[in-house]
Amino acid sequence: MTIGLLGGLGMGAGLHYYRGLAAAHDARQRPLHLALVHASIARTTQHAADGDRQGLAAYLAGLLSRLHAAGATFGVVPAVTPHICIDELTAITPVPVIDITRVVSDAIQARGLSRVALFGTRYVIESNMFGRLHGVEVVRPRDPELRFIHDAYSHLAHTAVVSAEHRQQLVALAATLQARDGVEAIVLAGTDFALMFDESNTPFPHVDCAREHIDAIMRAVDE
Repeated sequence: MTIGLLGGLGMGAGLHYYRGLAAAHDARQRPLHLALVHASIARTTQHAADGDRQGLAAYLAGLLSRLHAAGATFGVVPAVTPHICIDELTAITPVPVIDITRVVSDAIQARGLSRVALFGTRYVIESNMFGRLHGVEVVRPRDPELRFIHDAYSHLAHTAVVSAEHRQQLVALAATLQARDGVEAIVLAGTDFALMFDESNTPFPHVDCAREHIDAIMRAVDE
């Protein structure tokens, strides 16, 4: 099995996936077979901002075609926002793609969560993760909170630099959503949040999309 990874959709997330996949392969004492292509975060973000799902799908499919030519067995888009076009992409991609939205939906249901909030770009939050979270009530932050989350995450994804101030504000906002809105967990619906939050330093209940996605990738490798 050769993993085809679309890098560049958040430099920090791409590196996090590479490290996570390498560590998982090392733990299994097997080599990591990986093909990588670098995508443009600016181009994908513009497609998302324009609501251009067909254009985004065509762009990603072209990159996945290059990975397929390099021997990839399946493709991985290590970012949540580009999954806005996952249905359109699935119809034209030359290799199957492991859909992070379905992986996270399954993880939420497995944990018995019924009321969550999303941290990520506004495209992800406003769409309730593109309608994939079936049977789960998604609490939307208030407008100023949503703008802050989007801006803080966009800064992180574009720079791979963790802002201590943004982190502190996000932790405080998570507490507010729990106390005010009865949220059971925060879905870290942006893979670059892996640079800011992990199991050891996250003081609120959460679902780590990047971690769940990497685990799903490894399940596919193990099959």
